[in-house]
Amino acid sequence: MPKLKTHKGAKSRFHITGSGKILRTKGGKSHLRRRKPKRVKRLYDELIAVSPADKPRIRRLLPYG
Repeated sequence: MPKLKTHKGAKSRFHITGSGKILRTKGGKSHLRRRKPKRVKRLYDELIAVSPADKPRIRRLLPYG
């Protein structure tokens, strides 16, 4: 069986914890931030769990995650 390739875009966007959860960052963090309040900007720093519907697709992109 040949080795599987990791999807590099998915590798940079998702983080897999030791218990197997897949975490992602929120979108909209990179620009247009000046008009947002500090409280809202802080929310972009959190990692949140991926939707259960997306998990199988992401697992396929990260075979060794």
